[in-house]
Amino acid sequence: MDGDAGAMDSVFRALADPTRRLLLDRLRERNGQTLRELCERLDMARQSATQHLDVLVGAGLVTVVRRGRERLHYLNPAPIHEIEERWISEFDRPRLRALSAIRDRAEEYAMTVETTAVPTYVYVTYIRAGAEQVWRALTDADLTARYWGHANVSDWQPGSDWEHRRTDGSGAVDVVGRVLEAEPPTRLVITFEDSAGVEPPRDPSVVTFLVEPHHDIVRLTVTHENLPNTEMLKGISEGWPAVLANLKSLLETGDVLPQAPWEMSGTHA
Repeated sequence: MDGDAGAMDSVFRALADPTRRLLLDRLRERNGQTLRELCERLDMARQSATQHLDVLVGAGLVTVVRRGRERLHYLNPAPIHEIEERWISEFDRPRLRALSAIRDRAEEYAMTVETTAVPTYVYVTYIRAGAEQVWRALTDADLTARYWGHANVSDWQPGSDWEHRRTDGSGAVDVVGRVLEAEPPTRLVITFEDSAGVEPPRDPSVVTFLVEPHHDIVRLTVTHENLPNTEMLKGISEGWPAVLANLKSLLETGDVLPQAPWEMSGTHA
């Protein structure tokens, strides 16, 4: 059994248990919960919840982000995205999108409660590369131009500005921000402001890149928080997987994917 098949088997085994699906549902409703919060919402013993979460983490469906002394649990959409790409998108995406749109519209009409805060987005991918290689790919303008279609320009020092410049020769800047934290080669935190001229002005969102090396691979966790609305959440939910797939391809094969992956979804982070 190859590695991909084994990983997919672990995802299906994790999803087969109704308690684990319930944990995923609770995180979908409110992402970024501690173990204590999950236990309170499910009336479940801590030990039982820990065992189920360990299975979900092992399958890549949940990722844990440390914030001080707390361990926050987030949904990781990557395995579900891979299932969708393998068994759904190639065959019946238009019809399923239409059905999903009908369902979403019905849910909008049925809602009578106040809108909750937009959840934090977390994406995890594993790359066969060193931490220094991944850090360079995140911060080198020429490399970002290759896999992102934009050159990310900055000196990457805390407090410095950064720009997301188009590579079409126009010099246009689509996103700006500020470097909040930079700890090469493992942690980079930036603000992400793509709303210049929007009224009323809004606070920028925040992106954290966490690079965790392990032998010959790294785990790259991208956390995007302080999102202003669900429209941006939907956009980055398609944009980040596309950009990171291209980054992974570049580092592992020396070249980006044959076609820009965001052209398939119509979204570009």
